Amino acid sequence: MTIQHHPDDDLLLAHAAGRLAGGPAVLIASHVELCAHCQRRTTELETIGGALLEELSPEALAPEALARTLAAIDAAPVADAVVSKRARQAPRRRPALPDGVAWPRALQHCSATPWRWLGPGMRWSRVTLPQDAAANVFLLRIGAGKQLPEHTHSDCELTQVLCGTFHDGRALFGPGDFDEADRSFHHQPTVQPGGDCICLASVSGRVLFKGVIARTLGALVGM
Repeated sequence: MTIQHHPDDDLLLAHAAGRLAGGPAVLIASHVELCAHCQRRTTELETIGGALLEELSPEALAPEALARTLAAIDAAPVADAVVSKRARQAPRRRPALPDGVAWPRALQHCSATPWRWLGPGMRWSRVTLPQDAAANVFLLRIGAGKQLPEHTHSDCELTQVLCGTFHDGRALFGPGDFDEADRSFHHQPTVQPGGDCICLASVSGRVLFKGVIARTLGALVGM
């Protein structure tokens, strides 16, 4: 199945420039590593950015700029670097994926909880990013024919499909597809026949579910 849905240029450019927070950065990286179109587009944006930098007039650094930079390096806590190295080297806890479904390389230093019950035919797993402990990233595994409750978003939700397909009333999303939803969208993703749909998601703000039970479950999950 051909990838049909991609991040927009603003997201790709922000990712290339290193301006994204940990959660969105992992989602974009997970998509780009699978998508030849976005790999080419990212290269084009990086080339344009480099050309624009070359056209800028040189600016003289303050006389003490180098001294301040070296002092900041010397003052950096060594303990944090040691903990970070240990975190990268620690064994990764990850829930099982279906045969033939690979973990995104962007998650190679991340861990995830075992699958947890969310509802009939629905499970979820919390993903921990060592570089951004506050990131709200999780996996959703929804069975064929099941649907999430109708909802919108207080801010933004990024979704990368790892396997399976779903339709949310706007479009059909399959393996490799990327979706960005904000408060202007009210949707109800429904998994299509053929097997479970597993998605990686990053949420900024809250998922605003319709219905008391759905809101309660969402709050327990941290959506």
